[in-house]
Amino acid sequence: MSDNLNPSSHNPSGAADAPDAAISDHVTPDPIVTHNAAIEEPQTLMSNSDDSGFEPKAAEGSNSGDADDKPPHLEAKSAAEPAPNVAEKSASKPKEPEPENFWVEMRNILVLSIALAFGIRHFVAEARYIPSESMLPTLEINDRLIIEKMSYRFRQPTRGDVVVFRPTDTIKAENPTFNDALIKRIVGLPGEIIEVKEGQVFVDGEPIVETYIEEEPAYMWGPQEIPEESYLVLGDNRNNSYDSHFWGFVPKDNLIGRAAVRVWPPNRLGPLDKQPAFYFEVESEEGVPAPVAE
Repeated sequence: MSDNLNPSSHNPSGAADAPDAAISDHVTPDPIVTHNAAIEEPQTLMSNSDDSGFEPKAAEGSNSGDADDKPPHLEAKSAAEPAPNVAEKSASKPKEPEPENFWVEMRNILVLSIALAFGIRHFVAEARYIPSESMLPTLEINDRLIIEKMSYRFRQPTRGDVVVFRPTDTIKAENPTFNDALIKRIVGLPGEIIEVKEGQVFVDGEPIVETYIEEEPAYMWGPQEIPEESYLVLGDNRNNSYDSHFWGFVPKDNLIGRAAVRVWPPNRLGPLDKQPAFYFEVESEEGVPAPVAE
């Protein structure tokens, strides 16, 4: 057999052939290594698919050539794949969210705060202060009020309400630069005929007693019928108030809201007009005027 495989057997000098270890190892594989490799390779593949984790012990007598006989692609795959328990832990562990940037979070809070403040002020309520004496004695200078804006979405304004409103067209025509909101009390309702005389307000010919005014009005006005969707408003300080007896009626669309609560000063904190602010007079059997609430 060695004569057929060894090319040095045709040496012309006739000298005896010396065995070449390097060529012999390359051409003729070691029968022991071949035998062990044939047995170990199926066991290795079986251990990779076995869920029990059992790994058979390598056969004794194998030399260092075992690792060289294993295909390279299997070695690379075995080195790259993590152990089964490590893979399961990685899959079950939730990914922690990255912390949000501080400035981004502050920006979001600021935008949300502005949006909420604008929404509340525009649709629900807002704070106002009193700059003049036109509503004495009910409201004094620098009183702070909460103006609520929700109730007139569900009901009509009523006599006695203290309201804040935008300037009417007549006011703007007389004072083009005047844009401040005003605060007055509703005295006349749509469709009523109002007249001011003899120090009293008459509604459809009937006088009303007003408990909130600073002093009786020293002027005469009317009679005039109030248009639909409009109101006659007067200041409680009747003789020192720029109100409807100067410039006319307030359209409902100009109303901003109703003065509901005084929040400053602390010694006068609370809702406005806890008791009925006015009533109509009727004569009793003895001929003396008797109050009747509206």
